[in-house]
Amino acid sequence: MRILVIEDDIKLTRLIERVLRAEHYAVDVAHDGATGLELGLRGSYEVAVIDWMLPERDGPSVCRALRAAQVPTALLMLTARSQLEDRVLGLDSGADDYLAKPFAFEELLARLRALGRRFTPPGSAGGELRSGAVVLDVRAHVARRGSTVLDLTATEWSLLECLLRNADQTLSRQQLLDYVWSYDRDVQPSLVDVYISYLRKKLQNAGKRDPIQTVRGIGYRWASEYA
Repeated sequence: MRILVIEDDIKLTRLIERVLRAEHYAVDVAHDGATGLELGLRGSYEVAVIDWMLPERDGPSVCRALRAAQVPTALLMLTARSQLEDRVLGLDSGADDYLAKPFAFEELLARLRALGRRFTPPGSAGGELRSGAVVLDVRAHVARRGSTVLDLTATEWSLLECLLRNADQTLSRQQLLDYVWSYDRDVQPSLVDVYISYLRKKLQNAGKRDPIQTVRGIGYRWASEYA
């Protein structure tokens, strides 16, 4: 599961990030509301953990903006405010759940698991990610290009899933590493190139055009028009 944490308390952020990575989650972090909103609008996260009091833009404002943009990410409001009217305001702003500080990390993880089960992947319908002729059936765990079933390893599947969730966006090798190999911090960026080549071969065997574009000096981009 991919999680966005928007929290301006650096020490708390590091603790949350450490706990989530230990649970094999991929984590991105922002320390102000404006940056967090920019990341959240990409729609590539199952859950966003959003602090109430943030520089530049507060948590409820971020929630409202994400909901106005119809971003399907589940939103967990994290705050020291515990009054009933504050909880109501947070939920009315578009948050799916509310966790008051201080909290136990066990409860945070439990709430994230519950929210993750309710998440519908971006660009999906009925548990499917689609781009052109490429379909990733998340529930059945079947990948196809047109009528051809793609025989993917677990790593190739995760890599394709990451590219489809961020279709038409340039992803750095580090972003792909964080998503696919978040459980292993010793993996080198060159491994991304190796698995991109594996995935390309399987996609090209099932179609004429290569939808994975190399962005020199940065990483890769999934080009929907070639899928």
